[in-house]
Amino acid sequence: MISKVNNSVLGSAYMNSTLSNTQKKENTSVTAMENKSSKVEQIKESIDSGQYKVDLSALSKKMADELL
Repeated sequence: MISKVNNSVLGSAYMNSTLSNTQKKENTSVTAMENKSSKVEQIKESIDSGQYKVDLSALSKKMADELL
């Protein structure tokens, strides 16, 4: 009898923990997507206004690294 109760309690606790972890992952994903969308919007606005500056040094280094 005791083992049945313990198994039931453990199973319930495990399910609650699993659901909580899943919800946390979903919330984190949504927040990450919102942050990325916000950054994309900022870059679009910078390009549209002519304020976006390309770091030519960093760009050329990346291109050289890709060729090697």
